[in-house]
Amino acid sequence: MAKGLTKSQLIRFIAEKMEVTNKQSAAFLELLADTAVKETKKSGEFTLPGIGKLVKAERKARLGRNPQTGETIKIKAKTVVKFRVAKVAKDTIAPPKK
Repeated sequence: MAKGLTKSQLIRFIAEKMEVTNKQSAAFLELLADTAVKETKKSGEFTLPGIGKLVKAERKARLGRNPQTGETIKIKAKTVVKFRVAKVAKDTIAPPKK
């Protein structure tokens, strides 16, 4: 299976398409990433239109099982980040079968 774009390849691709320098393209990607992290942390979600949404979710404390010993253990409550793919992107990449 083919590998995706590396960060430097993505920077060059954006620079060519937008007719800007690689430095400006890299700055844009850094700004986008920083904004996504800050907004998700502050408001609980960040949407990239047409791609998807970063969502902050709370997991409750629960009981789990150690797979090696079978012993029951307590798992603490924690905050996790989930990414929900937009329907448009999902249907374009993997169209539903009819």
